[in-house]
Amino acid sequence: MCTIFAYEGSRLDKKGVLALLERTKMRGPDAERIYEPVKGCFMAFQRLSIMGLEESGMQPFQLDELISITNGEIYGFRKIRKELEADGYVFASGSDCEVMLPLYRKYGTEMFNLLDAEFATVIYDPEKGFIAARDPIGIRPLFYGYDEDGKMAFASEARLLEGLCDKIIPFPPGHLFCDGGFRAFNDISKVKKVSADDEETIMRKIKEKLIAAVEKRLDSDAPLGFLLSGGLDSSLVCAIASHILKRPIRTFAIGMEKDPIDAKYAQIVADYIHSEHTLVTMTKEQVLSSLEEVIRILATYDITTIRASMGMYLLCKWIHENTDIRVLLTGEVSDELFGYKYTDFAPSATEFQKESEKRIRELYAYDVLRADRCIADNSLEARVPFGDLDFASYVLSINPEIKMNRTGMGKYLLRKAFDDGNGWLPQSILFREKAAFSDAVGHSLVDDLKEYADELYKGKDWKQMCLEYPEEGRPFTTESLLYRSIFEKYYPGQSQMIPGFWMPNKSWEGCNVSDPSARVLSNYGKSGE
Repeated sequence: MCTIFAYEGSRLDKKGVLALLERTKMRGPDAERIYEPVKGCFMAFQRLSIMGLEESGMQPFQLDELISITNGEIYGFRKIRKELEADGYVFASGSDCEVMLPLYRKYGTEMFNLLDAEFATVIYDPEKGFIAARDPIGIRPLFYGYDEDGKMAFASEARLLEGLCDKIIPFPPGHLFCDGGFRAFNDISKVKKVSADDEETIMRKIKEKLIAAVEKRLDSDAPLGFLLSGGLDSSLVCAIASHILKRPIRTFAIGMEKDPIDAKYAQIVADYIHSEHTLVTMTKEQVLSSLEEVIRILATYDITTIRASMGMYLLCKWIHENTDIRVLLTGEVSDELFGYKYTDFAPSATEFQKESEKRIRELYAYDVLRADRCIADNSLEARVPFGDLDFASYVLSINPEIKMNRTGMGKYLLRKAFDDGNGWLPQSILFREKAAFSDAVGHSLVDDLKEYADELYKGKDWKQMCLEYPEEGRPFTTESLLYRSIFEKYYPGQSQMIPGFWMPNKSWEGCNVSDPSARVLSNYGKSGE
């Protein structure tokens, strides 16, 4: 990952910008640069070198009076380069992000509709001021806010705006900011037309599009690795990558010392695809001692995001400290497209689709936030094949009557798509029950966190303490109170950054639960075995 920061106003000078950037050093550890195109206007960049590793790939990029900073991966950028070179543009680096300014000069803000990318970008145009945009799923982070003088600032992480902006606001995915206002350029959650494909065609397209999504994300000038939980989604990503690369890939898993549920399944997959596999073990003490730091980097109080981040953060920390890996492919976004355990309770296909669209719209605040922060804060880059725009758009367009769990096995279409006789995965993995990551690293992780919170508030009127917070996002357990208190320590009064607690749809029968864990659902079944 990289850090971008842009601000025009009188509340900061270059020294002040440098001080802010100390907060995100790990996100872009390779180089740092601040450009001041006009007095009081700052464009800052911290680099994690992934594509175009040479010095010429360092940002900000400049084209005449235009300046750009981009945190992203522009897939198919080599094709774009050829098109722009045919127009006479001469590239100075091998960086994929150098295409942004010549694209802007050629297409204006229409360029964002043309990008197949995970990105957050800010362009300075002296005629228009700042222009900013974020990818349609929000895989790359971007926040904005206004200083006391009403001057705007943009940043990769909320902590860069803390103290500068009174209110820190997530930049809406699939939107651009231009001429003082926001407008959507791609609301991926809005299905324009429901696909009329039959089940056989659907499964063929799912397979083809996911393979293509993985393949384009294997393009890197820095070493690649893969997070492998042993669940369906990450296992498919690893199997596809291994098939494409035709060499052993490097896979990594994590589990609690006491009861690492997923670890054995990850090992089965690793053995099957002949990967160079590492299992990292975490202890109760490591989890509890890392809790505050994890909440600080996440900038959230959400229960399930924090639980699931504990293992991911510690695993990425180990990878950073013990390997040369710079890029990690992950399995996020599949659940939002194909369904969670709780969406088995959807009362109708229409409600199933509404829930899927809602989860996609809010992904920026939950699973992709977790993946970005846990990976980026350990000087690594995340790539998310299930978040591929072509793949995600197609799956969202599938008739929800076909996507619903009618067989007793969630994600049936995805499973059957790769049950084609080519041996992508063992049947025991391809048709394994879903287990949520925060549970599957070991049930003891969540139990330890709950026990720690209960002990911390023992003898205190914690329910009254919960009432001190606004109703929206109000803590309701000792665990959620603990997380909120740590959140407020670092981001006081900024709870609006999170839409609320990630929970199953309580309006559905069987889903009115008091904990986000799939363990509390009646259909959890063999997921935890």
